[in-house]
Amino acid sequence: RCKNLSVSFWNSYWMLPSDVCGMNCFWEAAFRYGYMKTHPSEKMHLAVVACGERLEETVTMLRSAIIFSIKPLHFHIFAEDQLHESFKDILDEFPYEGRVNYTLYPITFPSESAAEWKKLFKPCASQRLFLPLILKNVDSLLYVDTDILFLRPVDDIWSFLGKFNSTQIAAMAPEHEEPRIGWYNRFARHPYYGVTGINSGVMLMNMTRIRRKYFKNDMTPVRLQWGEILMPLLKKYKLNITWGDQDLLNIMFFHNPESLYVFPCQWNYRPDHCIYGSNCKAAEEEGIFILHGNRGVYHDDKQPTFRAVYEAIKNYSFGDDLVHSLLQPLELELQKTMHTYCGRVYKVFIKQLTKSVRDLYARRSKGR
Repeated sequence: RCKNLSVSFWNSYWMLPSDVCGMNCFWEAAFRYGYMKTHPSEKMHLAVVACGERLEETVTMLRSAIIFSIKPLHFHIFAEDQLHESFKDILDEFPYEGRVNYTLYPITFPSESAAEWKKLFKPCASQRLFLPLILKNVDSLLYVDTDILFLRPVDDIWSFLGKFNSTQIAAMAPEHEEPRIGWYNRFARHPYYGVTGINSGVMLMNMTRIRRKYFKNDMTPVRLQWGEILMPLLKKYKLNITWGDQDLLNIMFFHNPESLYVFPCQWNYRPDHCIYGSNCKAAEEEGIFILHGNRGVYHDDKQPTFRAVYEAIKNYSFGDDLVHSLLQPLELELQKTMHTYCGRVYKVFIKQLTKSVRDLYARRSKGR
């Protein structure tokens, strides 16, 4: 039955890795479809902060979230005022009315310290720290940077919320897999989580727990809540932090390690995982689940493998055949990047994407 999903899809089977499908893809997709039918009202909340020249990048990220996801999505978009109209014009044209909703918000910081937060790292970057305090009616939230691309359904990272134990309030991936190239363990002048620190570009949050928790800290013997701890942390460490709000999160979870769920590197795959040689073993085995093109690699020629994936998703038109319009052209472009370290492992960039396409066709077949 799995091979009857789509004629156009299987006509191009020769282009795709042969070890990804089989009946497993059918039953996994069927399970997800059944879950959707029995939990139709469950909505996933995704937040992003966009400033400056990040409109196109943000829209491409949102498109990637829509393509494969199963449950309805609600986007919480925090953006500078001059970007709001452009976001509205683009998002209102997305052909998924009823399954995708969005809310636009201005960039806001606590009035008494707004100037300090705006100066931290990059303009607007610190906004993510205040999401639990602004989105008071949202129970759980997936925050992502604008330079994120989803190569499998958002549902799959959202499911980590169900794996949290009673003390965990958030989930992130390590900053590095290889300590020899790690930044925090070599250069940090402040406490950081674990061996190599954590990266906050993909951050899953149970915000109800965050708002209720009292955090241990190195400023006072009294535990402080989220809204109470941010400014004191900034005042204490602002001369010693390099990566802004991410450093503050590292400090916070250094003192409260029991509160963090750590997910594997293929959920936040960055250039550091391949530019010095492949060091994300999970991605080698299963493919990349979420691609994080930090350092601007989607927009220059330094890492053409990352740029190829970005361009493929940006140029894909909703409703087009995913194999002929996305997968086939992308694999051809990726093969041109084999002169780079990341290009040598280009198959990890398409392995999960291929499976996601097959699962999508399986769901559509099951839904007929």
